Amino acid sequence: MKPLTKLFTIIFAVGALHASAQTDKETTAKLLKEQNFVFNAVTAIPMADNALNQVLNQYPNSRNNLLNLSGSQYDVRVTKDSVVAYLPFYGRSFTPSYDPKDAGTKFKSKDFKYSAEKKKKNWVVTIEPNDIKDRQKLTFNITEKGYASLSVQNINRQPISFNGNIEEPKEKAAESKDKKKD
Repeated sequence: MKPLTKLFTIIFAVGALHASAQTDKETTAKLLKEQNFVFNAVTAIPMADNALNQVLNQYPNSRNNLLNLSGSQYDVRVTKDSVVAYLPFYGRSFTPSYDPKDAGTKFKSKDFKYSAEKKKKNWVVTIEPNDIKDRQKLTFNITEKGYASLSVQNINRQPISFNGNIEEPKEKAAESKDKKKD
């Protein structure tokens, strides 16, 4: 029964995220090519681990290893000259930090590799920061409608995934609305 419940939870989450996608096909392509978008995390999916699952099942916003992040401000902001990540982390850390501010995937990078590749009906965007202390790789799978999944791989932690959507940065969105009015 548990696998069936997990399957329905994932299908429901994906369906809800598709309904809340923020962009259309042309806007998504433009944002990714211009390297200027915000990924808003809606759910976190930690790597399956019995000890972690026991802890997560005690949280009211967690179900079957899927943590609801809606209402939070977790995001990744990408521009041509910087990547700013502010995401939580749930899982095992192989090299724990003594600084509580280092919890999660939180960094600002000005030196990074960015690649965006168009597949049949989605984009694969890979970001690898070079100027942060932990070697990390962020891999986005983004649909034409703006729904996105993000996989974060860190050499010192278990991998973690996030579901959410992409959108234009708020400042840019306000400027384009003003231009349409003129």
